[in-house]
Amino acid sequence: MDEKKIASEILEAVGGPSNISHLEHCSTRLRFTLVKDEIVDAEKIKKIPGVLGVNQTAQTQIIIGNAVIEVYNELQEMIKGKTAKSEEKKNQKLSAVVLDFVISIFQPLIPAIAGGGILKSVLMLLNLVGVLDKTTSTYQILTFVGDAPLYFLPMLVAITTANKMKVNNLVAVSAIGGLLIPGLTTMLAEGTSLFGLSLQNINYAYQVFPAILCTISYAYLERFFTKISPKVIRNFFVPMMSLLIVVPLTLFVLGPIGFTFGQGFASVIMAIFARFGWIAVALLAAFLPFMVVTGMHKAMIPYVITSLGETGKELIYNAASLAHNIAESGACFAVTLRSKDKEMKATAVSAAISALFGITEPALYGVTILHKRVLYSVMLGSLIGGATVGLLGVEAYVAVGPGLASLSMFISDELPRNLMNAVIGLVVSFAASFIAAFILWKEPVDEMEKSESTKNENELVFNAPLEGKVLPLTEVKDDVFSSKMLGDGVAIVPTKGELFSPIDGVIEMVYSTKHALGLKAVDGVEILFHIGIDTVNLEGKYFNSFVTEGQKVSQGELLLSFDLEKIVAEGFDPTTMIVVTNPKNVKLTVGKQEEVNKELPLFAIDRLGMEN
Repeated sequence: MDEKKIASEILEAVGGPSNISHLEHCSTRLRFTLVKDEIVDAEKIKKIPGVLGVNQTAQTQIIIGNAVIEVYNELQEMIKGKTAKSEEKKNQKLSAVVLDFVISIFQPLIPAIAGGGILKSVLMLLNLVGVLDKTTSTYQILTFVGDAPLYFLPMLVAITTANKMKVNNLVAVSAIGGLLIPGLTTMLAEGTSLFGLSLQNINYAYQVFPAILCTISYAYLERFFTKISPKVIRNFFVPMMSLLIVVPLTLFVLGPIGFTFGQGFASVIMAIFARFGWIAVALLAAFLPFMVVTGMHKAMIPYVITSLGETGKELIYNAASLAHNIAESGACFAVTLRSKDKEMKATAVSAAISALFGITEPALYGVTILHKRVLYSVMLGSLIGGATVGLLGVEAYVAVGPGLASLSMFISDELPRNLMNAVIGLVVSFAASFIAAFILWKEPVDEMEKSESTKNENELVFNAPLEGKVLPLTEVKDDVFSSKMLGDGVAIVPTKGELFSPIDGVIEMVYSTKHALGLKAVDGVEILFHIGIDTVNLEGKYFNSFVTEGQKVSQGELLLSFDLEKIVAEGFDPTTMIVVTNPKNVKLTVGKQEEVNKELPLFAIDRLGMEN
């Protein structure tokens, strides 16, 4: 793998350094916060050798796999000093901004927390097998080392938050360090006051949210004092004034608010578990394939870290994650045995081994989401495995991806059977998904080749209604269409502003703003054409219809025209959706052509499937 070449191609496809506001990585993904998401060439990124997939939510996530660190390092060298300024921010929904902020703060913490946690669990394992007694100074000192990332978690959070806010992270750490000084901790425990006002007794070690609030406040103070202070004294005046204000402010207000929020946050999750118990774990495990694909599983990190900091254990997410990770492995091993395709076998076995050790992206993007039978098997195995670990009450003590190599994360002095229960859940998850995938697997068939070779007379063929580039409906940037809520179909990114009838039929509906119309084909199939995303807001401007409701039309007849350049200039996505709205659940076969025009077939429908 040429990491430098991969990094260079990715950088070009995301719009260059000037479009990057923030860059980080997790165990398998590059995570970009961009100024303009719309200029990303996702299709180009997917074709880069070494890239497993792309996902655009609050961040643009590019799935690399095990070589992510090397690619990240190359990218860092390429964009050094060239990224977007902090004020160059895109307009986003509040939920997207919050999710981006949360991921940016908590994701970088995982290696340190996981490393320390695994060290502690290995020490417990050595004690259990009699290699290292827990009363020895060696055991105790190494335990302190393992506990350090969680104890000093507020300082780590200060660094990641300051990096996200693009302010001095060392001053931010100093502000949080002031809250962790042993002398102050003792004074707070005994009861003390500042400026004659009493302070709440809070031990800020292990706390996350007070540190976040403190660092955010510091960031605004730093910018304010940088703006008003003379340059000759800025070097010491800005940090001095910021510390002088933000530490007392945290002791009086921000600390108690953050502490209370953290307690409440963890309590809500625990209340859900107390009410639903193993059912919550099972359902979370079953839906983790979708959460991991979209990156939404990272939203669970604050809960996991807060729970570990507050109680030293976590009861829901890691147990569910263990079930899902191993279910991915089991299903991929089954595909390895059942598939006759050499390339599929190689992909599946590699993905299976990776998932067995806690890294599921190769399995998800290489096998699971490409084959619905495998997806169903993984969900079933995750559900059964999640229910098992939930019923057994498996607890986790480390924030790391559960897998074969990290099973020590389940070792407990207080619950000697916890590790064994985790192993039982692992075996159940693997067996359930393996058996399901082994039974359900069906070798993929190229449907278009099959139809071309057999020339099925039962197929109803629809020509392309526009000239342009074919796009899967699932990639349309509109949830109503991409989720296939209205029906199955395909999309075209037009290169010419003309819509033609793809088949003989009758016009059933012409929308008042002329951006959409409905056609009923001769065989009764109903088709919806929707030109552009949110183009209803143009209120008919740039559209011209040539048909009316009830009018009979022939294949290739011009239905309407639109000014493509002006629509794009107005900021609208011109992607046109062609959706079969009736009958539902129809078997639709899309052609192989990437570029189409009105003379080329776009998709076919099985008439027999319509009758059934």
